[in-house]
Amino acid sequence: MVAGKECTRGCRFCSVETLRAPEPPDVNEPEQLANAVERMGLAHVVITVVNRDDLSDGGAGHYRLCVEAVHARLPAVTIELLSSDLGGDKDALHELLDGIPLAVFAHNVECVPRLDLVVRDPRASFVQSLDVLCRTKAQRRDLWTKSSIMVGLGETDEEITDAMRKLRDAGVQILTLGQYLSPGRPSDRYLAVDRFVAPEQFATWAEEARSLGFVAVAAGPLVRSSYRAGLLLDEANRYFQRHPK
Repeated sequence: MVAGKECTRGCRFCSVETLRAPEPPDVNEPEQLANAVERMGLAHVVITVVNRDDLSDGGAGHYRLCVEAVHARLPAVTIELLSSDLGGDKDALHELLDGIPLAVFAHNVECVPRLDLVVRDPRASFVQSLDVLCRTKAQRRDLWTKSSIMVGLGETDEEITDAMRKLRDAGVQILTLGQYLSPGRPSDRYLAVDRFVAPEQFATWAEEARSLGFVAVAAGPLVRSSYRAGLLLDEANRYFQRHPK
């Protein structure tokens, strides 16, 4: 995770500390990240971020520097960026994506649209997240786009299906679905778990997602947005070999 230890948003599923004005991003972080990826000997790396609404570009410039540093040091490593929505700043998104050496651009919608105001910070929304994913695919057709949905937050099965359809309509190709597990005791800060979904239902959603056209899917109680990310990329690339973009 880059761009600091604190996030400028206060989503009710996340344990990361919220601050209105965190410290500026560490200028040494890109090289430190490259060092860490090299030491771990990774073939595929997922770079996740905190929201930086305090910065004029939403953190896009720093995110980009981190990706570029890893690629410059380790050009054979495939890179996945799990990005924020950059506050909906279209210019910042364009600058972030322009020529950036990524294999996967990921951005999570987190929950079904009806639950946005319950689950996510008021500055986030399903519609805004879809716009980020749509614009990414329009600008960089060479990138795989990816998103994730948590279940157990109060949604219905039908709403999960509808959310998957909306993601496919936005051009998203890789999907993960996982069980929400509260990071702390239910309170004003954290949501309670509404239900625990059976593995069989996750299997049904995975099958349904593939029927909708997702080329790589991970769905299960312990699945998270970066779950087996390298294997999902491999699955997507195998699909591409059979069906060129």
